[in-house]
Amino acid sequence: MEYILRTLTKKEEIDSIIRDTIDKVLVLRFGRSSDPLSLQLDDILYKSVREVSKFATVALVDIDSEDVQVYVKYFDITLIPSTIFFFNAHHMKMDSGSADHTKWVGAFQRKQDFIDVVEAIFRGAMKGKLIMFSRRLIAELQDTTQHLESHVFWIIIMTITNP
Repeated sequence: MEYILRTLTKKEEIDSIIRDTIDKVLVLRFGRSSDPLSLQLDDILYKSVREVSKFATVALVDIDSEDVQVYVKYFDITLIPSTIFFFNAHHMKMDSGSADHTKWVGAFQRKQDFIDVVEAIFRGAMKGKLIMFSRRLIAELQDTTQHLESHVFWIIIMTITNP
């Protein structure tokens, strides 16, 4: 079965999909089809959609469409891509270690990262929670940051000692 990502360009389409997606996580990616980071996220979403299809629905929202600006303003989408999650018409929030719990900003690094986040939101939502804490993701991001910092440190040392 071929899975495609539906692109929403009208407020009524967004209202309808939020209202009509029952007992599944609704993943809305707000971005532009011309933005490289949005395209990177779209690729991850496309590769993941089959695996999350039993517990999630994924759709793209074109933020350049005039008709969806009410959502862009409401969710304070200033950085793209931004991914927002819903469950049974409730906006789901996620604490992933950033200051903004209302959305995921940027692309996921790997397909499995996206699947893990959606699965965590689904499990929490099934228990009646409206905000999830992704401790595993926070730990992985901290490990990645420490790993990068050590590489940057080595690069600085090498530059200083070998001008």
